[in-house]
This record gives sequence, C-alpha cells and structure tokens, in this order.
Amino acid sequence: MFRRVVVGISGGVDSAVSAYLLKKQGFEVCGAFMKNWDLIDESGYCSGEQDWDDAQRLCRKLNIPLEQINFVKDYWVEVFGNFLKDYDAGITPNPDILCNRHIKFNRFFHYARDRLNADAIATGHYARTNFGPFLEDYSEKEKVRLFMAPDPIKDQTFFLSQITADALRRTMFPIGSLTKPQVKQIATEVGLESFARKKESMGICFVGKRSFQQFIGEYIEPKPGPFIDADSGREVGRHAGIHHWTVGQKCKIGGCLQPYYVLRKHPDTNIIDVVSGHDHPLLYTDMVYAEHPVWINVPPGLKEGSVVRCEFRFQHTKPLVGCSIFESISKSDQSLKKLFVKLDKPLRAITPGQYAVFYRNEECFGSARILQPGPSVAYSSKGLYQYEASASNVIL
Repeated sequence: MFRRVVVGISGGVDSAVSAYLLKKQGFEVCGAFMKNWDLIDESGYCSGEQDWDDAQRLCRKLNIPLEQINFVKDYWVEVFGNFLKDYDAGITPNPDILCNRHIKFNRFFHYARDRLNADAIATGHYARTNFGPFLEDYSEKEKVRLFMAPDPIKDQTFFLSQITADALRRTMFPIGSLTKPQVKQIATEVGLESFARKKESMGICFVGKRSFQQFIGEYIEPKPGPFIDADSGREVGRHAGIHHWTVGQKCKIGGCLQPYYVLRKHPDTNIIDVVSGHDHPLLYTDMVYAEHPVWINVPPGLKEGSVVRCEFRFQHTKPLVGCSIFESISKSDQSLKKLFVKLDKPLRAITPGQYAVFYRNEECFGSARILQPGPSVAYSSKGLYQYEASASNVIL
C-alpha cells in the first residue's frame, strides 16, 4: 500500500539514518530539503547552505533523488509573523510547535502527497505511532495514536502535539523506536559517520548565532518600562521592553540581595512584575487556563462538563505531572473551546503562549495554548495554600 515515501532531509544524522532505513526496507525513497528561512550572518555566510550541501551528499551516497522545497514565504506568514506578534504583545510563543503544525505536517505533507505523488512522508522525529515506524501496522479502520519515544531525552511528541491526525496517519518515524546512541551507531556502521559526528543544531533556526536579545531587538521597537517588585510595589529597575523577557527568567538588576525573576508582564503599561528569588512562591501555580485545543485523539471521557485525568507538561524536558482537565465551550461560538487544568502539584513559571501538552500511558493526545496560569500559590508558615487573588479573574 505504501510504496513511494518522501523523507524530510535536514542534513543531520536523524534524517540521514531515517532515509537509510527507508531505503533498506525497500521503499521508493525521495528526499526533500525544506528551505524555511534565509539566514545570512554578519560575515555573509548562510548557515543553511552547509545543511543543503550535506543533504545532497547524503542522497548521492544513498542513490535517492533530492528536491529542495522553498517554504520561506509560508514560514514567514504562518510561523515567524505570529512569533513577532506574540512577543510584541508580551506572550512567549513556541516556534518549533508552530513549524511542525503549519510547515512540516501541513505544507510539506500536502506538497509531498499532491506534487511528489507520495504515499506517505517520513521524518527523523523521535516519536512512535500505533501504525509502526514504517506504517506496517496501518489500518483504515483504526485511529492513529501518537506515543512517546523510548528515549526520554530525545522524545519529540511535545513538538508534534499540534499536528493533525490526517497527516499523522501517513507519516513514518523510522528512528522513533531508537535512542540517539543507537542512531549514531547505525550511521557509523553504514558509512554515514560524518553525519554522526556533525554537531546537533540547537535553538531557534532564525536566530542563528546571535543572542536572542539582539535578534528580537531588530524586529520589535523598544518600549522601556519599570521592573516592579510584586511584594513591595516599588520600582527596582528599568527594562528596554517586555519582549526581551519571559516568565521565570532571571533579571539583570543591580544592587539586589537576591536576583529578581519575571513574574508577569503588562503590555498595556510595559510594567514587568518581578519577585526576589528563583523559587519565590508567587512563581508557582497548580492551575492552568488554556484555549483552542488541538486533539490528535480526544482524551477518553473528555466532553463539556466532565473532568478527566491526564498527565501534563509545558516544557518538553520536564517530568510529566498528573492533572485533571475540564473543558468549556462558548455558548456564542461552539468552535471556541477552553480548558481548565488542575495540576497535582504546583509548577514554576507556567508561561502564556506556551503549550499545555497532555499524555496518558505514553500516548500524546494533543495540546492547547496556555492563556495564562491560574492564581499563584504562596506557602504560609503553616504549610497551607494562599492564593493570589489578582490572577483569578479568568472566566471559562
């Protein structure tokens, strides 16, 4: 059923081994290099050119065709443009999740299916589905389910939590059941050792080698404002704009006994509330308000007015935390859904604009964008909860 597979080639070891395994399985493999960003650094060197050269070298070695697909305009409109709007509004987005949702598993998926006549696509993500790494267990009658990779450090289901089930049904994850050391070992054994030695790309692709502060300052106009101590109400410093800061981040404010950390941002006044100490109790909450959930599969039992149990994370490297989810649907707009999430334990620096991703038994159901954290939790000397009232005005 699945004969022709288009695999995303990035120039790294994960996509290289994925392409090798597909070829070994006997598929008709075509490589695709997605050009999403034109990045030229201060010396005039485009970092993406090296990846393109490596992708061509890989495909020559594996004797598979390679096509470069230009998604620069789509990326700018659907990922980068929204990224800038969010930062300007004091919200911290996740461009990796947006790129997977809008580019890799939408634009690329449909290009591969419609223009390259692919039966399926493949990527080098560390993730699994119930259909198997090569869709060998595919069934028209079954729902596709997304599962965590066995390598907890490399698991990338967090970043896939906003893609559609339709795209996932025809996606192969050839290395999804492997660990990173196993992938590098395969690369070394089959003559792809140069890809195994290649330094792994980290961070946001369009920032490059610049500091994030320098990068974001090139696109958003500075709007200075005060740092306000949330406990005392006094000004303790000045900042160059709320877009330079995110919740939980350490602030560079001189003359303080303890470092200050961002508690919340006010885009209407450019005020940033800060608290003294990394583990200040106002940074912790056990409630989350989220909106516009995208479900690969709806958690069993979840419907308006019901409460279901899941596991939660909003940062892909952090441990899962048990939670209860309640869904609310707007009476005036049935498509507008919001989630109230009650966590089993308080978490630090839950950030508006990030994603609440939900799991159970290693299955990733999907995610919803965080609207804001619930009331902060302050621990009294008796060990009892005290809730900050100012954050409790969200109505689901």
